[in-house]
Parts: sequence; C-alpha cells; structure tokens
Amino acid sequence: MTVALIAHGGAGKWRPGSDEDAVNGLSDAVGKGREILMGGGSALDAVCATVVVLEDNPIYNAGTGAVLNFDGFCELDACVMESREARVGSVSGLQRVKNPILVARKVMEETDHVMLTGDGAQRFARVMGFGDHDPVTPDRRADWHDKRNRVDEVLGKHALKMRRFLKEHPEYAGGTVGAAAVDSHGILAAATSTGGVTLKLVGRVGDSPFPGAGNYASRHIAASATGTGEYVLRSLATRVISEKVEQGATLSQAVQAVLDQLGRDFDADVGLIAVDSAGTPYAAHRTRDMPHAWFAGAGNVVAKMRA
Repeated sequence: MTVALIAHGGAGKWRPGSDEDAVNGLSDAVGKGREILMGGGSALDAVCATVVVLEDNPIYNAGTGAVLNFDGFCELDACVMESREARVGSVSGLQRVKNPILVARKVMEETDHVMLTGDGAQRFARVMGFGDHDPVTPDRRADWHDKRNRVDEVLGKHALKMRRFLKEHPEYAGGTVGAAAVDSHGILAAATSTGGVTLKLVGRVGDSPFPGAGNYASRHIAASATGTGEYVLRSLATRVISEKVEQGATLSQAVQAVLDQLGRDFDADVGLIAVDSAGTPYAAHRTRDMPHAWFAGAGNVVAKMRA
C-alpha cells in the first residue's frame, strides 16, 4: 500500500515577500507527517502532527497567529476525520488553546459527540489538559487594528458584507491549514484548522469544522478545503469529491469538477487538497496562491506556492 500526504497553508493572496516562508513551513510540516507514515504510523497521527506544526507557525491562520474577529480576539475551528468507521471530532469557536486540532481529536476519541462549540469546547479542552494559551501575536494585533480602522473607509454602511470586502481586498482574507493522508493499512484521514476570516462576526463558523465541507475522509479519499468557507459549506465540497471518485472519476477529475462548480455557482475563492486510497495526492485552487506540499511513496517532499 502506497503511503502519501498532502497539506495546504491557505488559499488567497499572500503578502509580497512571504512566499518562501509559506512554502518552507509547508515543507517542514509535511516532513513531520512523512516521518510518521514512513515509520508505519497511522494517517490520523500523520495529519494531526502536520497540522500541529502549521498551528505552531505564526505565519499561518491557525492556532498561534490566527486572525482576529471583528471584536479583536481569536475564535478557532478544527476538525479531524478518519475513514475507519467514519470517525470525526470537531471544535468551533474555541479560544485560548494552542492546538485546536488536538482538542478536536480528543472529541473524537474521548466522547460520543462529533462537535463541541464555544464555552463547552473550552471547558472540554481544559478538562482534557490543554492549558491556557494566547494565540494572538503582535503582528496579528497590529494587522487587526489596521483593518478594523479601514472597514468604514472602504465599505461605509456595508462594512459587514464580507463578500464585497474580500473581493476588493483579497489580502484581507484569512486562510486555513489542512492535511490529508493515506497510511500503509489503507486508512485515510484528514485534518483542518483555522482562525476563520479576518474581521468575521463574533460567533461566525465557516466550513472547516464540518465533515463533508471543509474536511472529509472516506474509504475513497481524504480532503481539506480552504478559502471562502461559506461557499464550501453550502456545496459540501469535500464530500462531493468522495462521491465523484466512488462513481468512477479520478481524483484530479473529481477535485477539478468540484472546484469548477464552486466557480460557476459562487465565483468562490477556494482551494482543495486531496489524496486517494491509491496514494495519489492532488491540489487545485481558484486563488492566486495556495502554499502546499506533498509526498507519495518513498518520494521526497515537494512544496509549491501555486498548483
């Protein structure tokens, strides 16, 4: 059985000069997952370890360095899913935790639930031993002040209509990190983590914590989405990829078909990564940038800014 892993660092428009850091960070993260898979470890362990590296890197919008909401604090979403028994764990609206993806995994492994949110997720994290951690970095705080002060200038009374805002200023969009893998036993897993979109309303939840939308793993594929989450959520993009592969499409055909449909239906700025049960990784996006990295079989890690 061919092992493989692919990960992304968020679709959108990365600031000039940040390309190398973004690509190198993805390479390091996938390298960690590769070590696990090449050592006979599970896809679940590999995707979680990959995402933890990305959550701990402040240049990505997940964990430490996540973007701030309209009121100036972080609300973190994460989901992990394994093809074996369709196991899922998810959290949304989580605050002051270093690695939301690990809390999501605890939901999957230690409870009968699929998702915990808000204060309940926070209390659960503390009970599970996840200590207090402030994910707000000085750079994100300064960035928030700049963007918050410019919202009225740019949009006036339409300040809360984020679609127009993000269309005109794509550099303001948040990203998402995610990974998908298949292990030597043929089990697939996916993990996705995000701070959401910059200046989102308090309580906003995007696609990332929802299985079938921002994150999915079946016996056919594992996938993670990034970009404008509302459209990924409305289309159940990652579940549709699985259905198309089950119906006979190749992974690249399935991913591209879903991406094209998101373009036709919503003109959505999104990106997708996926891996199939044969160990084929694939990435595609409708944005200028989507740093991503992958490996398959005994191959080395390959990292790129654009597919």
